[in-house]
Amino acid sequence: MDLSTILGIIAAFGLMIMAITSGSGITLFIDFAALTVVAGGTMGATLVHYPFREVMRAFAVLKKTFFHTDESPTETIEALIRYSNKARKEGILSLQAVVSEIRDPFFVKGVQMAVDGQEPEAMKEMLDREIEYIMERHGEGADIFVAMGTYAPAMGMIGTLIGLVQMLQTMEDPSTIGPAMAMALLTTFYGAVMANVLFIPMSGKLRNRSQSEILKKTLISEGMKSILAGENPRIMEQKLHAFVAPKFRESFFNKKKG
Repeated sequence: MDLSTILGIIAAFGLMIMAITSGSGITLFIDFAALTVVAGGTMGATLVHYPFREVMRAFAVLKKTFFHTDESPTETIEALIRYSNKARKEGILSLQAVVSEIRDPFFVKGVQMAVDGQEPEAMKEMLDREIEYIMERHGEGADIFVAMGTYAPAMGMIGTLIGLVQMLQTMEDPSTIGPAMAMALLTTFYGAVMANVLFIPMSGKLRNRSQSEILKKTLISEGMKSILAGENPRIMEQKLHAFVAPKFRESFFNKKKG
């Protein structure tokens, strides 16, 4: 489970609830009509913009903002070096034995292609093409939440206008002014909260997750090409280190000596 996402949501809503309860009851900020206008309107506008299937796919990917296990690039590079050493000593077919210990389906695919005798360039081309498709799908999911973050405040403003119109039409009855004004203000509040606490931050988190996943898959693609080409593991390590930040460039061979 991703702790930063959970803590962020708890902190944001917790501070808002604290501010609300310090001055009034929280029930004053609960209006199902206003919530329906904003939530329903945002979803409706999103469905107008994007096909239903893409919207559902984006919500399916949303779980990555809550459940995600980070794997440092160093772990991926070390695994590739181990497999490279094994392939050089025992032959490329020996990698068949390590398939069962790999959890990443993309990594498994790369190892299996190497064992099946693919040419290095052909294998890398196929893996890189899959990476491109993954980037495209992830980008679409993040874009949908950005769009929802744009529509939510707009629907809040529409709800505000609805409330103001209702208030102005019933000015002769003072008892209706309060509820109409409350809906007008609460729709703006709901729209701002949905956009700035949920949709836009989640879009950013999905992009960060995507960058991390793409980096890992790029390392796998480059590493498997080097393994299949019979490249020296030390040279392969230097090539892979070029893809990662300096803090992740700990040499596998220096660690072994230590």
